[in-house]
Amino acid sequence: MQIISCLRPIWRSFIMIFLLLGLAVFPANAQDSTAAAPAAGGGDVAAGQTLFNNNCASCHAVGDEVVVGPGLKGITQRAPSKDWLYKWIRNSSAVIASGDAYANQIFNKYNKLQMQSFPDLTNGDIDNILAYVESASTAAATPAQAQADAQGGQTASTEASGGLSTQYFTIILVSLLVVLFLVLLVLLMIVSLLTRFLKERKDLSEADREVLEQRTSIGKLLQSGVVKGAVGIIAVLLLGKIGLDSVMNIGVSQGYAPKQPIAYSHKLHAGEYKINCAYCHTSVYKGKNASIPAANICMNCHNVIKNGSPEIKKLYTAIEKNQPIEWVRVHNVPDYAYFNHAQHTNVGGLACQNCHGEIEKMEVVQQVSPLTMGWCIDCHRKTDVNTKGNAYYDKLLAVHASKEPMKVATIGGLECSKCHY
Repeated sequence: MQIISCLRPIWRSFIMIFLLLGLAVFPANAQDSTAAAPAAGGGDVAAGQTLFNNNCASCHAVGDEVVVGPGLKGITQRAPSKDWLYKWIRNSSAVIASGDAYANQIFNKYNKLQMQSFPDLTNGDIDNILAYVESASTAAATPAQAQADAQGGQTASTEASGGLSTQYFTIILVSLLVVLFLVLLVLLMIVSLLTRFLKERKDLSEADREVLEQRTSIGKLLQSGVVKGAVGIIAVLLLGKIGLDSVMNIGVSQGYAPKQPIAYSHKLHAGEYKINCAYCHTSVYKGKNASIPAANICMNCHNVIKNGSPEIKKLYTAIEKNQPIEWVRVHNVPDYAYFNHAQHTNVGGLACQNCHGEIEKMEVVQQVSPLTMGWCIDCHRKTDVNTKGNAYYDKLLAVHASKEPMKVATIGGLECSKCHY
C-alpha cells in the first residue's frame, strides 16, 4: 500500500511540472535576426552590375528590349565615341542642347523623354557599367535575373541565420513536455497494474483495503493544493508577461502601415518591375538617410506611362502647384539615436530586406522590424563584419586573434557613444 500511496503524489507533481513547462513553451516566440549580406564581388563587371542595377535597370535592359529607354546591347558600337557616352550619361540635357545630331535623334525617337543625369559617375564607373552591359548581353543574362538571384541568396542567408537559439530552446521545451507526458503515462499504468494486482490478494487488512478502494476524483484533484498552486503560478506569470510586454512595447510601432497621399505600390515597382531601391531613394548607399524620392524621378517614367491614372494625376497636380508630396514617414528612429544608411548598406553590405522586410511584396509599406535598441544590439552581436575588399579593416583583422568571424560588437558595435551622442 505504501507504494501506491507514494506514486499518487508523484504523478500529481508531474502534472504540475507539465503545466508549468507548457506555460514556458506558450510565450516563447522566435525572433528574426539578420546576418550581413555578402559583399558584391570585385572586378569591373561585378562593379558595373551594381552600378547598372542602382542607376540604369529601371529604364534600360542589357539586351535589345525597350523598357523606357532603348536596350543597351551594342551601345559602345552605336555611340559616336566613348567620350560622347561619358558626356551623355552625366548630362544628356546638355548634349541635346548643344545640337548634337545623334543625341537629338535618340531624344526624338523615344518621345522626347528626358534621361536622368548622373553627374557623380566617374569615367571608371561608366566603363564598369559598359563592361557589365557587354558581358551580360553576350551571356544572354538580364539584370532582372541577376537581381533575383542576388535577392534569393540574401533571403536564404537570412533564413539560415535567423532565430536559431530561440528555436532550439523551443524544441528542447517541447521535447521535455513529450518526455514528461510519457513518464506520466507510465506512472498511471504502474498504479493501475498495482491496484489490479493487489485487489486480487486475500490477505489485505481493512486499512489497506480502504486505501486500495479509494478513487481519484477530478473535483478533488482540481481542488488540491498542487493544482491550485500551479494555476496560481500560471496566472501570475501570464499577467506579469502581459504587463511586461505592454511596458516594453511603448513607443514601438511594429506593423505601422499609414495611408499615403498617393497609392504607390512597392509590390509593382520593386517586385514586378525590379526597380532598384536606389533609383528612387537616391542616397541610400551614400547618405545618412535613404531620402524621399523627388517628383521628377517619378516623372522619368510617368511622363508617358499611365499618365491618365487618377493616382498619377495627383503627381501632376503637385508638380503644377509646385507643392511637395506629403508622404507619411513609416520608419522613425528617436532623435537621440544615430543611424547611418550608408554605413549599413554600403560598408556593411546589408540588403534593404534585412531591416524593412520583403518590401518588394508590399502594396502598402509597413514597419516590419521593431527598431528597438535591443533589436539593434542583437543584430550587432550576431552579424559578421563585412571586411571583403575593404582595406579599412586590414589592421583590425591582423590583430583579431580569434578564429571566429569578427562581429560588429567586436569593433565597438555595442559602445553607447556609437549611437547616442
